[in-house]
Amino acid sequence: MSRRALLISAALAALAAALPARAQDWPSRPVKVIFPYQPGGGGDIIARLVLDRVSRKLGQQFVVESRSGAGGIIGADSVAKASPDGYTLVVSGMGSHVIAPIILKAPFDPMKDFTHIALFGGPPLVLAVNPGFEAKTLQQYVELSRAAPQGIVYGSPGPGTHANLIGEMFRKLSGAGLVHVPYKGSGPSAADLVAGHIPSAIMTLGSAAGFVRSGRLRLLAVTATGRVADFPDVPTFAEAGYKDIVAITWFALSGPAGLPRSVALRLNAEVRAALAEPDIRKRLLADGIEPGDLDADAFTEFFRAEIDRWAPLARAAATRT
Repeated sequence: MSRRALLISAALAALAAALPARAQDWPSRPVKVIFPYQPGGGGDIIARLVLDRVSRKLGQQFVVESRSGAGGIIGADSVAKASPDGYTLVVSGMGSHVIAPIILKAPFDPMKDFTHIALFGGPPLVLAVNPGFEAKTLQQYVELSRAAPQGIVYGSPGPGTHANLIGEMFRKLSGAGLVHVPYKGSGPSAADLVAGHIPSAIMTLGSAAGFVRSGRLRLLAVTATGRVADFPDVPTFAEAGYKDIVAITWFALSGPAGLPRSVALRLNAEVRAALAEPDIRKRLLADGIEPGDLDADAFTEFFRAEIDRWAPLARAAATRT
């Protein structure tokens, strides 16, 4: 066991000893976890992988239930209105709790109406191009976009998505001539890019990885903090001079406002312990997913900072779309 895993285990033992009897009885029945999107995406995979380990450790099922619609707002709102007893949680994230509430005017406040528990992590985004596209570097891409009368088209999974916000940030910082073409998901965007119908697209690394390995896409830059081990030849945006373009499309675990702090702390410790397990870390890193490791208070502040960071871009993207 790694040193970090040992430290987390010790913290769990100390926490259990300090909990009141009622908190130690939790969970005494299955816990429902709402995934506010269609099943099968990256956040769904991360949540199921981590919560399966948590389920086995706590001796109760954590049942992940997909409840999609309105950019994640429908599922998230159902949890905001649920009883704060620890038996109804939500897979929160950039889409449902940061971007959609701004663009679609959610019936909840993403900070006041939730208890934010633990960061799962998520994949960075990439600027991908068709292999036949002439730009071989990010700088060449910018120069070509400025020279093109109509600019260069880039696809995204949809208007106001994290990929679209990265595109807006890149356009603003670089002065590139970019034309946004929104799709209904990463799949259609990637398919058109592979087919050569569009020259470029921004998507998560997980969505692009298989196409890159088979030679059907080429990556110009990644939004990770450093180069990704499985794609060491792909520079970061920061390396190319865009130090503010560092981001991951993160997913997390949240519950209704008023969730007992003892339950939130226990869940945070269990999620972090799961993410520290070598087999889980290995699988996530292989998919380009950066695992989270924040305590409950630090994660809540991270959540608040992400809303402050992306809100202006989300509003700008909504205006331009």
